[in-house]
Amino acid sequence: MSIFSSAFQTIKHLSLVFAFSLLLTIASDTIAAEPFELNLRSLTNVDGSKNSWKQIQSSEKWNPEETAVVVCDMWDYHHCLNATMRVGEIAPRMNQVVAAMRDRGAFVVHAPSSCMDFYKDHPARKRAMAASKAANLPGDINQWCNEIPGEEMNLYPIDQSDGGEDDDLVLHEKWAKHLTSLDRNPRSPWKRQIATITIDSKRDIISDNGNEIWNAMEQRGIKNVVLVGVHTNMCVLGRPFGLRQMAKNGRNVVLMRDMTDTMYNPARKPYASHYRGTDLIVEHIEKYVAPTITSDQVIGGKPFAFKWDVPTKVVVAIAEPEYETWETLPALAKKIWTTQRGFDLTVVIGDAEKHTIPGLVKALKNADVLVLSARRQALPKDQLQAIRDYLDAGKPLLAIRTSSHAFFARGKGPAGHEEWEFFDPEVLGGNYRGHYKNTILPAITVIDSKANHPILEGVDFNYTSGGSLYQAKPLAKSATPLLMGTIKGEEAEPVAWVNTFGKSKVFYTSLGHVSDFKEPAFEKLMWNAMEWMRVLPSDSIVWQD
Repeated sequence: MSIFSSAFQTIKHLSLVFAFSLLLTIASDTIAAEPFELNLRSLTNVDGSKNSWKQIQSSEKWNPEETAVVVCDMWDYHHCLNATMRVGEIAPRMNQVVAAMRDRGAFVVHAPSSCMDFYKDHPARKRAMAASKAANLPGDINQWCNEIPGEEMNLYPIDQSDGGEDDDLVLHEKWAKHLTSLDRNPRSPWKRQIATITIDSKRDIISDNGNEIWNAMEQRGIKNVVLVGVHTNMCVLGRPFGLRQMAKNGRNVVLMRDMTDTMYNPARKPYASHYRGTDLIVEHIEKYVAPTITSDQVIGGKPFAFKWDVPTKVVVAIAEPEYETWETLPALAKKIWTTQRGFDLTVVIGDAEKHTIPGLVKALKNADVLVLSARRQALPKDQLQAIRDYLDAGKPLLAIRTSSHAFFARGKGPAGHEEWEFFDPEVLGGNYRGHYKNTILPAITVIDSKANHPILEGVDFNYTSGGSLYQAKPLAKSATPLLMGTIKGEEAEPVAWVNTFGKSKVFYTSLGHVSDFKEPAFEKLMWNAMEWMRVLPSDSIVWQD
């Protein structure tokens, strides 16, 4: 074989190798470009009223090469200890999400605000600064955005005026001293992004500048943006690279709702758990700003949940033969509680004629809230004792209608059963003396001086109940009336109030007629009462140096 023939064979072989390699590269790129299949969730207004929202699910396929994920303010330290600990808890999962999206071709933006000095020599920082100015650079993209059209006329769902810190005060003071010992400002201790989240120096960018991030996205043809990080009610919404700016400037943007947190203190309105506060902000976003997705849609498994984000165990106990609450109350409970993350519902329905509520003792052992609808029951000793033990443990009670005489059977109960004659004045704080005629229906109104009570938040009363007006005066000194019922020719009577029994929060309303369950105001009242009274898991995390 001549030298030319050998050379030809070698070139032919190399060409085949190159072609094969090229095919592998193309195949690899095809796999990497497999679209993200996402289920977007949003809320749409049905009829224009403030309480009429319907959840909408839509499926979309996003080209990874046209998709960016922005990691917002996942700082190494925070002035709030609980916030710091929650960032540490969520960061490993977030790193998995970011890595998976990057591996499939998505563009990753790390945006730890006010930390650019730490990264001044990092290739990912220089890459962000080097992006050429986009022709469509919005004039205000480098500014904080407090609201976009649609938000301005609607009530923000949580009170964050205190900055949202939810630390135990003693621990918070100790944490501040610890930050000082680390030569960090206790009010703004962040210096970098938490190290748990990997930054790819060859592909990612680092920036907290709206202009730079927009330019870099335009340079790469980015159409879709996923926001992850903290805190949704502040930075994730408002930053120059946040949800509002991306939405109003035409990006197809979503929030990954399980890869975020809020700065919310449960001691502020609406007095919900910290995690319910996050839910409320997510609902606000789904109404007015952008759809949401969850991390399992990218990496599989289940959506992420913080370890302290445990459901409230609600027990609904029913034993009355008159107002059909064996049907209306479970239906309402399932509608307003089990449809919301954070509730675990158990319903036990008694035999009112036999004066027993099977399953009550077992249900109350781990209950966080008891919802009661009972009438003149003399219960077996172990069942009544279970209720006493529950209340003695300082757990809350939500009671309706005939529960004012729940355990006073007037001696008509079975032998061996027990009554609690003074349950109404002792526990509920009421003084049930009977009711006015069933044919005279009461008008229900809010007591003006109590209109700002959290149980009345967003409750639009001023309707006529279909049930008779209970005579309940005078209330115990410890009770605070919220709603009044009036009928012609008689003094007004309280129809809803709050009380304390030992350490237990108590809410009672004499509403609960079949017609009341059809009223949106009654539904909202029951929801607010639950949020006000339910036992919340400890949001304070034990920390030691």
